[in-house]
Amino acid sequence: MSQVLIVIDEPDDWAPYYPSERVITFADYLALPARQQRVRVINLCASYDYRGEGYYCSLLAEARSHNVLPSVRTLNDLALPQLYKLQLSQALPVLAKLPLPAAGSERVVKSYFGRCADSALQPLARALFDRFACPVLEIHLRADPQWEIVELKICSHRELNEAEETEFAEALDNFSNKVWRQHKKPGNSRYDLAILVNPEEKLPPSDAAAIKKFVGAGRELGLSVELIGPGDYMRLSEFDGLFIRETTAIDHHTYRFAKKAEAEGLVVLDDPTSILRCTNKIYLADLFRNNKVPAPRTCILRRGDEAGLKTALQELGLPMVVKIPDGSFSRGVVKVKTEEELHQQLEVLFAESSLLLAQEFLYTEFDWRIGVLDNKPLYACRYYMAKNHWQIYNHGSKKNVSGGFTTLPTFEVPKPVLQAALKATRPIGNGFYGVDVKESAGKGYVIEVNDNPSIDSGVEDKYLGKELYRLILQEFVRRLEARRSGKEHF
Repeated sequence: MSQVLIVIDEPDDWAPYYPSERVITFADYLALPARQQRVRVINLCASYDYRGEGYYCSLLAEARSHNVLPSVRTLNDLALPQLYKLQLSQALPVLAKLPLPAAGSERVVKSYFGRCADSALQPLARALFDRFACPVLEIHLRADPQWEIVELKICSHRELNEAEETEFAEALDNFSNKVWRQHKKPGNSRYDLAILVNPEEKLPPSDAAAIKKFVGAGRELGLSVELIGPGDYMRLSEFDGLFIRETTAIDHHTYRFAKKAEAEGLVVLDDPTSILRCTNKIYLADLFRNNKVPAPRTCILRRGDEAGLKTALQELGLPMVVKIPDGSFSRGVVKVKTEEELHQQLEVLFAESSLLLAQEFLYTEFDWRIGVLDNKPLYACRYYMAKNHWQIYNHGSKKNVSGGFTTLPTFEVPKPVLQAALKATRPIGNGFYGVDVKESAGKGYVIEVNDNPSIDSGVEDKYLGKELYRLILQEFVRRLEARRSGKEHF
């Protein structure tokens, strides 16, 4: 488990705040012996100047493999405008959304661990914190005519007035998970597991009841489970494992969470490699072809390639299915019956992607979903097509409609379906996958592999019940124990 240390210059520097055994001086930190467990350092030294104690605090923390805020890279970047101004692209869309002021207007705001008092500027503070993570960041803005960042300055908490100290303390308390007042974890908690969820997501991979069951199963296995959200990116180092229960995408915070968690040494499901491979159907199509995974006949369509389109028509025939490479929950997937309809849909879909996937249309009353964990079948469902529709989900109706389901033990799944599912996941990795398979003429045809398959209460757990949640989280424990013993092979 991780330990949080707040490093200051002198004990008097902490006088305005709650006392805490987590607060130590730089001299104490310098004298600490080497630690085996993971340590998180919040560096609150007064000066971060090069070769100052604050700078050396971050430098030593990194040398000791402690996770430190601010990092040496952040200190170096913020020391030179020519360095940090090259990295402001993430903040530009946020700046563009701010209300336009009078030309020449200027503002100076302070951000405390990515939080600021002005709600209109909160997205900007968050975006800058994700890139330049530091306790106090002073942001200088000027309108010319739109808002632009003219200066970023890292500040000491000792420079704050009384009102600002209150804001700083609240932000630190929130960021550090209330480190000086947190309750002691249960004695049987061996590891800390974060489950990433997003209450704003309309079609999450797991509903609230399933998430609750995951939490309960984790506690039974000795895991201290905490639900985190998109705003908790900088807290990942507090945990030993990350379980992503939000729909993933490459250009999305879920992928950044997975990458950072992996870099921090956490056990991660979905791992970033699996996200990269599963979220793009173009990649999967090529992977299936190279590894002889049974799948529907497939062609890749390129914008403006009329010859390739003619070949696809000849090889696949009509009707055919056309897909955006990174769609999810049946979105960005259309069936076309005529050439005229095909050209109409291509015009729409090519506006979103330069490459599209075309597949032969295989009609079945249901799709198999085989849950695979560590290259072993875990559960099986038959998802039936929505009423009067050719897909499981019908997004064209007034509200999202889906068909019914049947959940079965994996030993009742036809052998060709199970074999196809396992053959599809082996070249991807040994994570947690949901393989969609169509059964036709006694054969299994893999449609796609999902890196964060749905686990909803009363659906995928219909056969295994609570044991499904236990089996998934048991894999976290197994990998964490293997990592601790130095015998990991995943």
